[in-house]
Amino acid sequence: MAETGTLPRSLANIDLFLELPRAEVEAIEKLVRWRTYKAGEQILDRASDNKDAFLVVEGAVRIVNYSRSGREVAYAVVNANGIFGELAAIDGEPRSATVVAVNKALVATVSPSLFVELLKRHPSMLMTVTRRLARIVRTCDDRIMDLSTLGAVQRVYVELLRMARPDAAGAGFWVIYPMPPHKEIAARASTTRETVARVLSQLSSDGLVEKRDKVLYI
Repeated sequence: MAETGTLPRSLANIDLFLELPRAEVEAIEKLVRWRTYKAGEQILDRASDNKDAFLVVEGAVRIVNYSRSGREVAYAVVNANGIFGELAAIDGEPRSATVVAVNKALVATVSPSLFVELLKRHPSMLMTVTRRLARIVRTCDDRIMDLSTLGAVQRVYVELLRMARPDAAGAGFWVIYPMPPHKEIAARASTTRETVARVLSQLSSDGLVEKRDKVLYI
């Protein structure tokens, strides 16, 4: 069950509200519902008839789905200052995924009527949501192409490259930090943990990757 936490209750840094006057944001803060979730706690179930939009104030949440065999398929991670659940708030249709807290997360819940009213009132908010939905469509296109044209091993390669960032030390490496567990990579690549383990083991043997503590160097 969600619990009340001590995380600061402010919407000032939420991406959706960055161009709004502070007084307007403070007014919205009084209209939302606040909840704190523990790591691993489910925030939203795909079968829920809830139509609210959710703002991640602190922490991070994972958007997932499950195949008929029970295998987890990861859609995305929404970090602090992000939003999820806007599709149902806009069109009133059923949820398309389940949402789970990655770590302790403070979430502000916005009713669908308030969410739509704010979008109509503030063009900057509407454009932020539109750009986010456009990114989702592009990401889905990429995922469909991967599933249609790549084998499981190649999909793991692709996910590793998507997660990698240039090494800040400038040593010619790319890094993944923190390195997620095999289960998470498997969920992103729509494969199994065993496949991920085999791929990483082979890449390590070939000298293409090296794991140090929580960092994977490529």
